Amino acid sequence: MGTPEFWFAVVTALFVGYFVLEGFDFGVGMLMPVLGRSGRDDAEARRRVVLNTIGPVWDGNEVWLITAGGVLFAAFPEWYATLFSGFYLPLLLILVALILRICAIEYRGKIDDPVWRRRCDLGIGIGSWVPAVLWGVAFANIVRGVAIDADKKVTSGLLDLLTPYALLGGATTAMLFAFHGAVFIALKTAGEVRADASRLAAALIFPTVVGAGVFALWTQLAHGKGWTWWIVAAAVAGLVTAAVAVLRGRDGWAFVGTTVTIGGAVLLLFCSLFPDVMPSTIDAAFSLTVDNASSSAYTLRIMAWLSAIAAPVVLAYQGWTYWVFRRRISTTQIPASIGLASTR
Repeated sequence: MGTPEFWFAVVTALFVGYFVLEGFDFGVGMLMPVLGRSGRDDAEARRRVVLNTIGPVWDGNEVWLITAGGVLFAAFPEWYATLFSGFYLPLLLILVALILRICAIEYRGKIDDPVWRRRCDLGIGIGSWVPAVLWGVAFANIVRGVAIDADKKVTSGLLDLLTPYALLGGATTAMLFAFHGAVFIALKTAGEVRADASRLAAALIFPTVVGAGVFALWTQLAHGKGWTWWIVAAAVAGLVTAAVAVLRGRDGWAFVGTTVTIGGAVLLLFCSLFPDVMPSTIDAAFSLTVDNASSSAYTLRIMAWLSAIAAPVVLAYQGWTYWVFRRRISTTQIPASIGLASTR
């Protein structure tokens, strides 16, 4: 394995980590209105319980995306330039949605006012649904290929990206993240919130299995390789494990299953893509590959030494964070709001 191939594997691993960890963050934001639906006396407490399941970790999970973007810029500058210029609008919408979600999470408890909290909840929902869908659309288009000319510029328009395969990719990531989030909420909560999250996860099994199964089969048949059938099999096994575990109330095994499924889905996309990083539908000679899109060998070697020093420290710290905040929470542990009084 050469250094370009090594760094392609690193980029793949970073996106696997991002979608596994940020995936349940998105799922929590998507499902918070359902599990904390209005009309209940404890609706606000339930919403706070759901949001607190990711409270200590959501911002650390987003660092995986920042790191992936930084590595992509340094290791594959041509890939970075073509991707971010050609997919400018979808990626901008993802960025705006993530910023909206960050602000909504951080400021939700600052003012003790139901209207304020509803607006923040809307921001959390939009900031979760939009990236959950658009990430699937974007990566499906990367694997399928877009119109890249001899100057390495994407000539496809926005409507060209909205193909049936790409839209199915967006629906699949949204369903996977919702299912992943429901399982995570059940794993991290107790009492009625856990019971409702388990029932919601059970209700999501069928549409998730159908959507993810069709997308995985389409990807494998159209873009996969012989050996990527093993990845499909692993993802299917993870989804079956999650489904059975949910129905039996085994939250930990259900979370392992959804983790394997999402990790397998990302691996399938990247492995189907390799050795290309952005295929061209105009001419295969215009496609970006791990070789023609990478930085110099010297740059990649320096990056390898720096990452070997920093990565273990970062991973150890994030693992320690999850260990410290490993206990379940319930509505009985939610204190009264300490936000400022509304001036309306």
